[in-house]
Amino acid sequence: MEIFDKDLLSKIEEELKKHVEKEDILYDASKHLLLAGGKRIRPYLATLTYMLKKDNLDEILPPAAAVELIHNYTLIHDDIMDNDDERRGKPTVHVEYGEPIAILAGDLLYAKAFEAISNIEDPKKAHEVLKVLSKSCVEVCEGQAMDMEFEDRDDISLDDYFEMISKKTGALIVAPVEIGAIMAECTEEEKNALCEYAKRIGMTFQIQDDILDLVGDNKKIGKPVGSDIKEGKKTVIIIHALKNLPSEKKEKLLKVLGNSNATDEEIKEAIEILSDSIDYAKNIMKNATEEAKAYLKIFDAEKRKRLEAIADFIMDRIY
Repeated sequence: MEIFDKDLLSKIEEELKKHVEKEDILYDASKHLLLAGGKRIRPYLATLTYMLKKDNLDEILPPAAAVELIHNYTLIHDDIMDNDDERRGKPTVHVEYGEPIAILAGDLLYAKAFEAISNIEDPKKAHEVLKVLSKSCVEVCEGQAMDMEFEDRDDISLDDYFEMISKKTGALIVAPVEIGAIMAECTEEEKNALCEYAKRIGMTFQIQDDILDLVGDNKKIGKPVGSDIKEGKKTVIIIHALKNLPSEKKEKLLKVLGNSNATDEEIKEAIEILSDSIDYAKNIMKNATEEAKAYLKIFDAEKRKRLEAIADFIMDRIY
């Protein structure tokens, strides 16, 4: 079984294109990142969740696309805040089009997401989906603010980190799954199980991003390896290391952490120092993935297969 159904992904792609069809600089900037590839995990999760109980794709595609539009809006604004020059192997929107147009392009995608929600025919479902999507947008903003604040603080605990990623990354993984459950008219028990599944794969998604920043292939991840160290990001790996490293190694790490002028050699040495903490993060992911799959056991074994495979994919992905 292929994890990603090409026909389904093609339908998601067509749905996304409908929202950015105009030809002018604003729409070109909006398309720049949206149509530059990407895994489409969020709309795919919404669709797979819906297909546990129903099969009318025309009903689920608009809200599934809405989540991806929101996701891309956050990426455009993230890149501006982080001064990133590259994403998905291409120049970022603000580099290509300038900051003012990039901000507007992000805002347009945000507005288009809610336009997509207005295409849901059942008003009760539309209202429920609107609540879920707007709540996830609030949480993403809160999580991003926490992440930025953490860079200047030395007292970040693992609990702080997990709260931050549950908002910054987890909110837009839980939202599509919850939306799929609403559109498929799942029971409360089924919806709760699916949300627990999504919370765990959301956590795993961010931790794997943290790991790939240190040990990934920069061509595949689309940014320089070790950039989180230069930016002083308080990832699960860094928090664990600062708590557990012997003082000499801790001092070496602190000299590089948040140092934008750190050399490649210094970054390489810092990554070696972090090896035990990387293993610690991998164990958290393994446990979370098993828990996520356990929550799916109340669904039909055949229909849940791809959702189980997605959980494994998120943990094992290399980009």
